[in-house]
Amino acid sequence: MKLGLRLLLAFFLITGIAAFFVLRVFVQEVRPSVREVMEDLLVDTANILAEMAADDLARMPPGGTLQQSAFAQNLRQYAARPVDAKIWGLAKQTLDYRVYVTDDTGRVVFDSGDPQGGSAVGQDYSRWRDVRLTLRGEYGARATREQPADDSSSVMHVAAPIKSPHGRIIGVLTVAKPLRTVQPFVERAERKILLSGVWLLGLSLVVGVAVTGWLVWSVRRLRHFALEVQVGERRTPPHLSGELGELASAMGAMRDRLEDRQHLEQTVRALTHELKSPMTAIAAAAELLQDELPEADRQAFARDIQEQVRRQRVLVERMLELSKLEQRRALAHPQRLALVAVADAVVTRAETRARQRGVLLQWLRREADAHVQGDAELLELAIANLLDNAIDFSPAGGAVVLSVWADAEGAHLRVQDNGPGVEDYALRRLGERFFSTPRPSAPSEPPRKGSGLGLAIVREVMALHGGRIRFANVQPGLAAQIVLRVA
Repeated sequence: MKLGLRLLLAFFLITGIAAFFVLRVFVQEVRPSVREVMEDLLVDTANILAEMAADDLARMPPGGTLQQSAFAQNLRQYAARPVDAKIWGLAKQTLDYRVYVTDDTGRVVFDSGDPQGGSAVGQDYSRWRDVRLTLRGEYGARATREQPADDSSSVMHVAAPIKSPHGRIIGVLTVAKPLRTVQPFVERAERKILLSGVWLLGLSLVVGVAVTGWLVWSVRRLRHFALEVQVGERRTPPHLSGELGELASAMGAMRDRLEDRQHLEQTVRALTHELKSPMTAIAAAAELLQDELPEADRQAFARDIQEQVRRQRVLVERMLELSKLEQRRALAHPQRLALVAVADAVVTRAETRARQRGVLLQWLRREADAHVQGDAELLELAIANLLDNAIDFSPAGGAVVLSVWADAEGAHLRVQDNGPGVEDYALRRLGERFFSTPRPSAPSEPPRKGSGLGLAIVREVMALHGGRIRFANVQPGLAAQIVLRVA
């Protein structure tokens, strides 16, 4: 199972469990809360009615009832009143209070009406909890189910004492109200809670998907960066927030330290190998110069020493230049430049060396509107190395052809020599440090081979500019082409 799916399932499971328990508590608390509020209202009602019934009960003869009293008449008028009230969207069209009064022995002397039919007048209610506790001076209340198996059929009874002017309890007034009368309000509240729970789960799912998507996206960027580092590509660490951003920066710093160490080891090995040949040649020539030699041989060995020293100097200079380029992460002050103008400056400086080699530098295509954003000094360095390489591989009497143009792909500079080209397998390795192919030489001369640092410098300059370099065998020679973004 993938990381994103695991995170989403875990997030949704935790949210779902939490929502389930929260909703369960809310739903379970709705009915008890409604009963508590209802009981509170019944207490107030019972006490008000007890005061209203006190005079009639005090005047009632022993063994009599209140069925014909003014209090009873008022309650009958209450029960007969029409009502049509809209309470927060729910209609109330019935008056649901049942009121009964008992004397000080618990005998019912008034009953406004039993919903099950009949009247309880004359019955002994002294054993009912509401009457019994109230006659003892305590708070009396009870809940009785009309149908034993149905909790919603409960009827709540709340009693209040009826007292004489001297403060003696002479009876009990009980107000009863069925819970089913408030059941629509309870069901509506439960529906709203459940609907809110569904919305909560849905919103949690959306948030979970968003958070998981962001986290997976961030982790994938880190993974992609790590894979790029593994294959040796140079990329800046991804910009992420929080701990993931710190992890990306730490990975980038670790990459840089490992690259620097590996780069140093490889450079020392390669440089040692490249310097060995000219140093051996210098040592051999110096040893021979210690003997008596003809003047012509002495001059030849001296020239050889000078050539090997020049070769070492060029190697060291290019190595230092390449090292500085590899340490840079971006251009310091890029400017908008005309690629033709940059190339013209390099061609002017390279003409002397080209004439010494018997090579002609010529333009095939020049487009002045090919502009790029970059560092003029670095671009000149790259073009100079391309020209040096092309001049070295072109035979005497050959030509190096330059072209500059712009199209939808970008701004192009192409340098083509008249040399022998390279093997197809070597094309993809051109630009690697210390990889080079033999240069053309006279039959009497040993084959010459460069260091490969020139094209490596070109590749590094292109990387800093966000460009690229490509090579292709053409007729005749090899074509090296750089592509930059148009400014």
